[in-house]
Amino acid sequence: MKILVTGGAGFIGSAVVRLAIQRGHYVVNLDALTYSANLANIAEVADSPNYSFVQADIRDRDALDAIFDEYQPDAVMHLAAESHVDRSIDGPAAFIETNVIGTFNLLEAARAYWQKNAKPDFRFHHISTDEVFGSLGEDGQFTETTPYDPRSPYSASKAGSDHLVRAWHETYGLPVVLTNCSNNYGPYHFPEKLVPVVILRALAGESIPVYGDGGNIRDWLYVEDHADALLLVLEKGENGRSYNIGGENEARNIDLVRTICTHMDEMHPEGAPHDRLITFVTDRPGHDRRYAIDPERIRDELGWRPSVTVEEGLRRTVEWYLNNRDWWQPLLSRDGVGKRLGQG
Repeated sequence: MKILVTGGAGFIGSAVVRLAIQRGHYVVNLDALTYSANLANIAEVADSPNYSFVQADIRDRDALDAIFDEYQPDAVMHLAAESHVDRSIDGPAAFIETNVIGTFNLLEAARAYWQKNAKPDFRFHHISTDEVFGSLGEDGQFTETTPYDPRSPYSASKAGSDHLVRAWHETYGLPVVLTNCSNNYGPYHFPEKLVPVVILRALAGESIPVYGDGGNIRDWLYVEDHADALLLVLEKGENGRSYNIGGENEARNIDLVRTICTHMDEMHPEGAPHDRLITFVTDRPGHDRRYAIDPERIRDELGWRPSVTVEEGLRRTVEWYLNNRDWWQPLLSRDGVGKRLGQG
């Protein structure tokens, strides 16, 4: 299968690219190479005969049309997005332009290509987030029928893109599948997100910021498990259907941070105990209290379950960052990294 992957130089996108090529697919990686993208993420497959890279922006409709015409993909996996909640609080315009307008342009380019070429097995896979569902109380889980209730500019922009994809399916018949995932973590995670921040702060002996009381709960999904689920949905998911992808690993932020510190104590004993660096800071505006995914549909219909526990995944992630300084060190100088963002 020839797959057009948008955002393939990002964190989740690069995991999809690496796995898809490993499984014998041809991948066209379309990425604008904004601040969080990194071609080093896909260096191990860059010389593969089954890989092509195109630098382009999904906001550029003419460029999208040219890419579809040149590469003639069998499927689209749409991961390109602005995705950092704190940045969306400080600068929401970029999130609307990329996540909403960019998705609209990609849908229109895909629709024109699909209608022109009449590929019977063509499919548009839109990758989204559980944050579109809002915040849960102490009980319950998000299902595919949970009403949308986004609380941040980021989640609102992703909710908008989800609605566009469903509308293009219902109105124009575009073959689509959608997925909404829980919090990802793992190798190649851009160092402004919680897990790499904790690792790198602990390594540097600097304070580890934890928002509010640390009681916010997330369902943690190892990125390579997520890539596996995404390819499965692309190939076997039902047309027009959505699938929630979770790690079945709920944890409070403070417990996650302490687990990382424990792994750091073991693998980098200099500076231990690292949990002495934990510092509680003012919470960000509109911080959702709890997310949790009910994975019954993808489990029952497609037979998928996560293979990596959060304990094992965090161990692998800490070890990867300790062994890959050459990857993350240059990223620390990028715009906004290491600064407190999203204070409203």
